[in-house]
Amino acid sequence: MAWHATPAAAIPAAMRRRDLCLAALGAASPLPLAAQGPGEPAALPAMLRLAARLRRLEEDGLDPAAYAVPPDAMAAGDPRGFTNGVQRAASAALSDLLLGRLRVPANRMDILRDPAALPMPRWQLDLLGAAEPARVIDRAALSAEDAAPLKAELARARALVAAGGWGRIPAGGTIEPGSSDPARVPALRARLAAEDAELAAVPDSGELYDEPLLDAVKRWQAANGLEVDGRVGAISQAQLNRPATARVDQLRVALDMRRAAAPVPTERRIEVNIPDFLLTVLDGRRSLLRMNVVVGRPSRATPLLRVRMTTVQFNPPWGVPERNAREDLLPKFRRDPAGMRNKGFHLYTVVGGERIEVDPTTVDWSSIRPDRFPYLVRQDAGDESALGRLKFIMPNNDDIYLHDTPDRGLFNRPDRAFSSGCIRLERPMELLDIALDGMGWDRARIQRSFDSRQTSALPLKRTLPVRLHYTTAVVEGGRVRLRPDIYGLDAAYAREMDRTAARVAAR
Repeated sequence: MAWHATPAAAIPAAMRRRDLCLAALGAASPLPLAAQGPGEPAALPAMLRLAARLRRLEEDGLDPAAYAVPPDAMAAGDPRGFTNGVQRAASAALSDLLLGRLRVPANRMDILRDPAALPMPRWQLDLLGAAEPARVIDRAALSAEDAAPLKAELARARALVAAGGWGRIPAGGTIEPGSSDPARVPALRARLAAEDAELAAVPDSGELYDEPLLDAVKRWQAANGLEVDGRVGAISQAQLNRPATARVDQLRVALDMRRAAAPVPTERRIEVNIPDFLLTVLDGRRSLLRMNVVVGRPSRATPLLRVRMTTVQFNPPWGVPERNAREDLLPKFRRDPAGMRNKGFHLYTVVGGERIEVDPTTVDWSSIRPDRFPYLVRQDAGDESALGRLKFIMPNNDDIYLHDTPDRGLFNRPDRAFSSGCIRLERPMELLDIALDGMGWDRARIQRSFDSRQTSALPLKRTLPVRLHYTTAVVEGGRVRLRPDIYGLDAAYAREMDRTAARVAAR
């Protein structure tokens, strides 16, 4: 099935409850609200158990207050009203568990839902007719991929919040193994012991960063996808100092994102998980290639896209975007204009509609203001080019592409959000081999194209779908690994969930 975004109009607000479900199945007439089946009264104890389950929807990342579950005391005085109220709440909760609390999240075109693949009328009738409708809610809560490990991790995160969370590690430099610090090492130990039972069981060695603490730091770094070196630098400290409530929100969002997920495409494709700094080439569910990538820094975030790779360019020149020229290159031209020229950078100005090259060593750079940068900048293809020797073109309005880079050192860093939006590839030649599959290009022919030093474009015989997505909760082998919310998209999603829940609860 092709990837697609789901328009809001295509998703019923709450499936019009029971009557729409019955109509979709061709039922001749609606069942009484309080009925398991034709003429069979629903058991009030089952309704009480269903109400209790709905009040635990926080374990599924949902707010129980949004569903107006009637109080149990109502069951004695108005059993029919109680049953009707519980069924209405359960119907709405069932829809959210299956289709997502946010049907079409704002600015999240990477979330691919396919509600048509879910037999919603059948689910709703199962809920109405079940002897234990709470079990239907349980099944729905586990229906999304990875729901079980994410729910287990959410329960642990909520328990940490309930226990008071954890304190912050005071600001400072890198905390090195073997060092001593009367404030920061005990704070680090207390922070990790809050979620690491093995460390919590070890005698406290005070201000010394000892071997048990080192082992705990490495366990934590491995679980969070960071460099496992035991050094607690700025990146590790930023992650450790995130409040436990932020972890709860991340996991709530992770559960909701996966609901009504579109079927896994069978076509060979490229996926880039931006906060995981990882590119994967997949064929169905089979992984053909995984590599580290560098993505846009928060001030120049890599956009979420679904496009197709159509062309490979050898020896690409770089037409420098105006923002990059103003913010990144202007300071370098000021420091060393001759060096910039030697790296293949050219300046151009337009006079009478004609583009004229300007020697950067003749420019009074102290007079050039960033907000009024008067030049066009272009860098020649070559070993110094910011795009390296390869550019993978995937037409889009944001002018985002995948490319080689001469700056290889960044791929070894755990945090790789350093680019101006485009995606730098750790192993571009391996991606090229996959892109040129079946086109008769071997490495010798590719090398001849590089050696020519000429810019050339090669259309692909088989274009490849490319999805740039934002998934901070990665589940591998049943284990959950949380990545930093580098662009704040998870926080925005959680706020949107809370706003919609508050609006419903206020009705």
